[in-house]
Amino acid sequence: MTKRTLWMVLLLAVAPLASAQLYKYVDKDGKTVYTDQPPPANTKAETVNVPKTFPPPATGVAGGNKSAVERDKELEKGRQLALEKQKKADEAAHKAQLAEERCTQARTAYKQFSDGGRLSKYNEKGERVYLGDAEIEAERERARHEMEEACTKS
Repeated sequence: MTKRTLWMVLLLAVAPLASAQLYKYVDKDGKTVYTDQPPPANTKAETVNVPKTFPPPATGVAGGNKSAVERDKELEKGRQLALEKQKKADEAAHKAQLAEERCTQARTAYKQFSDGGRLSKYNEKGERVYLGDAEIEAERERARHEMEEACTKS
């Protein structure tokens, strides 16, 4: 037998189960019987509606009327929202860390100009040039302004 024939036989064997009708009746002993076989002729029987899908959809549960594809789409949407929220939180934490580092650097620079002493810088020729009192005061004021700006925005 080929695979194709085997599948056809299997589908034909399962087909009656998919369209089976269930009956409910009370037998002569008073017991309720559920069966897929028609009951005896003199017995009052009811047909039982069976859902076409297996397993039957959940009832009483939020989203019970939704298909599996719709539930999957909702789950994926929830995952995407969670990912975006986590990404925003990570970015905010990174920005806060950078702001803290900038503030620390600005405080260090201000402290250097406030402590005094002989301060120098390098000119465009690469030579060391010592700063005068006016230049130190200007640099101190610039460093104070940068420190205030960097440390108050945190």
